[in-house]
Amino acid sequence: MTLQRKFVFEHTVAHHLDELSIIENKSMNALIRDMIEERYEKLKKQKRLDNFYSGIGLSTGLIGDISIQEIKANRNV
Repeated sequence: MTLQRKFVFEHTVAHHLDELSIIENKSMNALIRDMIEERYEKLKKQKRLDNFYSGIGLSTGLIGDISIQEIKANRNV
């Protein structure tokens, strides 16, 4: 499904977009789509990395103030 959006650019930005479309031999539509997708993927990757690194501190092996190793050492076998 496609949606139609209207964007208003400053004159210099519009000129840069024109030049890029000529240099890369792509339509302005394709250029903007590619730029948005590239930016979105970068943000998505950064979000995954942030979530990964925020979870590292959670896996310390502690249950309250006692570690799993202490529980194993003190249990009656």
